[in-house]
Amino acid sequence: MNSEHDICYQALKTRDARFDGRFFTGVSSTGIFCRPICPAITPKPENCTFFPSAAAALHAGFRPCLRCRPEAAPASPAWLGTAATVRRAVRLIEEGALDHGQSLSNLCERFAVGERQLRRLFQIHLGASPQQIAQTQRLLFAKNLVTQTTLPVTEIALAAGFNSLRRFNDAYKKTFGFAPSRERNLTAPHEPLAEGLQLHFSYRPPYDWDGLLAFFQSRAIVPVEQVTRNSYRRHIEIDGQPGDIEVRNEAGKNRLRCTLSGILTRHLHRVAYKIRRMFDVDADPQAIATDLGQDPVLHPLIAASPGLRLPGAWDSFEIAVRAVIGQQISVKGARTICTRLVERVGRSQFPNPQDILRSNLDGLGLTGRRIATLQSLAQAWPALDTTKPVEERIAELCALPGIGPWTAHYIVMRSGAEPDVYPVADLGLLRALEKLAVPAGKDDLTARAEKWRPWRAYGALYLWRVLG
Repeated sequence: MNSEHDICYQALKTRDARFDGRFFTGVSSTGIFCRPICPAITPKPENCTFFPSAAAALHAGFRPCLRCRPEAAPASPAWLGTAATVRRAVRLIEEGALDHGQSLSNLCERFAVGERQLRRLFQIHLGASPQQIAQTQRLLFAKNLVTQTTLPVTEIALAAGFNSLRRFNDAYKKTFGFAPSRERNLTAPHEPLAEGLQLHFSYRPPYDWDGLLAFFQSRAIVPVEQVTRNSYRRHIEIDGQPGDIEVRNEAGKNRLRCTLSGILTRHLHRVAYKIRRMFDVDADPQAIATDLGQDPVLHPLIAASPGLRLPGAWDSFEIAVRAVIGQQISVKGARTICTRLVERVGRSQFPNPQDILRSNLDGLGLTGRRIATLQSLAQAWPALDTTKPVEERIAELCALPGIGPWTAHYIVMRSGAEPDVYPVADLGLLRALEKLAVPAGKDDLTARAEKWRPWRAYGALYLWRVLG
């Protein structure tokens, strides 16, 4: 056995939840593949083959275990171990770029790369083709809906991105060995169906739920979102359809529970994707702590707050507007102006670009220059491509009037859930270093942050904690 095989096998024997989703184990004696936390008897090492993704295991002919349910595992962060092109393509696939009959050629056009080259890169980095990744994603999401909800199979097929019920049934039977209707009978004793429409999102512990809620609470815009001691609630709108979400932590099960209301079936996949990003459920806290812990300044901060998560965004434009409004004022002051902005528009949703362009923004506490920046941002936003490399996205934002490097980096960090982006030359970071009696010049911060890569966003968040 090679060293990589040995490492995975040791993790499998310990059933350590921190490795959940980082690899999957195919067992040749049973034809089943499992998560590292599977409660079944540990197979012999010679019967184990380890895969980097569920798609690779399925493509190799293994079927998912009915006990540990690999479809419920936290996803592997898309930026780990992948080329930039693959990372961007995976993100688009997660957003549904190959669902409902959309072609691979259209996806390749967005990257100016040939289909053959993209397939080769996917095979190298993920062990599966783009179509296999997309198909696995659809099937595993559908399997979650089958086991977690009472939705009709027809609606599940639509929500998962299949063109027809027949194709969905054929793919499901071919992959899992039985029809979706039988799945519910098989899994009912292990995982009772929840009342209402609920989705679960597994994560690798530790998970700093209290710290994440505190971040959202200090910035909560009451007409849009409400944060309590143990939950996050938000009014949402997708394609003009309003709805509500409530997210709670089930720490004993290492997962978040999201209750949905008013959400159309066809929007479920998009909602699930947004929640994963917003609450950073796919982060690998062990890898982050190991790398950042090499910095003697961050080491005690990590020990005090293990499992810190990067607060993502429900809507990218919302974060952009918040960032512009928050320039050179306090978090509390920005929250007040954002609340006035929502009240001015007259609804319980955050304004979209069209709302900004047609609304009178005078009297909200914004300077004339800041109003002009918001209007320019709203005008340019539809043409900004969020799938471009980070450097290009930051450059596009900085080209807009009134948006500098700090604002651009903050927008990209939170809207894209980018782990290696942080607001450069942030005064808060400099003050935090000063409070810790560490040299705090701009060059000092830049040099220190280079050692945090690829987790600079998390390093910045830990320093912000110093300021309370």
